Amino acid sequence: MVALEVEADLWQVGSRGDAQMMRSRLLRLFVLVVFALAPVLAFSGPSQASVTPAVGPSNLAVGIAATHSGHGYWIATAAGNVYPFGDARSYGSLSGVRLNAPVVGIAATVDGGGYWLVAKDGGVFSFGDAHFYGSTGNIKLNAPVVGMAPTGDGDGYWLAAADGGVFSFGDAAFSGSHGADPPASRIVGISAFPDDSHYWLLTASGEMDVFGFSSGSWPAGWADISPTPPNAPFVAVANWGTRSDFGGIWMVGADGGVFTLGGAGFYGSTGATHLNAPVVGIAVAPGQDGYWLVAADGGVFAFGDAPFAGSAA
Repeated sequence: MVALEVEADLWQVGSRGDAQMMRSRLLRLFVLVVFALAPVLAFSGPSQASVTPAVGPSNLAVGIAATHSGHGYWIATAAGNVYPFGDARSYGSLSGVRLNAPVVGIAATVDGGGYWLVAKDGGVFSFGDAHFYGSTGNIKLNAPVVGMAPTGDGDGYWLAAADGGVFSFGDAAFSGSHGADPPASRIVGISAFPDDSHYWLLTASGEMDVFGFSSGSWPAGWADISPTPPNAPFVAVANWGTRSDFGGIWMVGADGGVFTLGGAGFYGSTGATHLNAPVVGIAVAPGQDGYWLVAADGGVFAFGDAPFAGSAA
């Protein structure tokens, strides 16, 4: 409660009814009220931009997703917080929600009007225009879920588990998995071709397996898709392309080293930079001429034409 103390004679008007004196005293009252209410007005509702992201040891960043325009991005944390930067809008988060398992990834819808969060147990949470098509949250898994990839039209998605298991929902077609014969190195990510004909699974050691089409349709020059052994384990994979162009693939290691395949361009990395925290995710700019890396402490590194719009570090 704000208490105002105004002199008793403030409202007294002389017998001449001096209008100018009245205006002067009203102005004095207005100034008193403004100064008295200033603290209340200042803290009545902080804007989204004024809130400092609370990324820390108990709430590490786990992924990044770009907006449709490429002028912004969202960073998701293990606790389910989502921090927007640039022209990214906030469509909600799991802040304050008790989760059965930590969040491990984020994926944006085709038009950038929403996003999904996926948890370690395969729970899927949709926000904005992202629709829920199912999850493995109520299924006992042999290995934790590590990532998700939406279909080209956004009407479905795949979830990938660390043992190579793949779970498809909505219009996402199941084309195979490694669930019955887990790879020697754990799966760390999944990425899908824009026409939904196939998807890739990436292992921590850099092995790539593809499901969904015959070897005869494999693009020229992509016979050997396993890169040179990295200095640090791989942590994420991303791709680009159109329904008529196979495009390319980016893979990133925990040290921020970036490896490319096909038509994907290399625009830089943090492989030779000392990082305060390991890199955990990558997002490709819509123009395919740049990308962002995000580290566990919320730090963001922009390369090529991907603009830096802020970080949660």
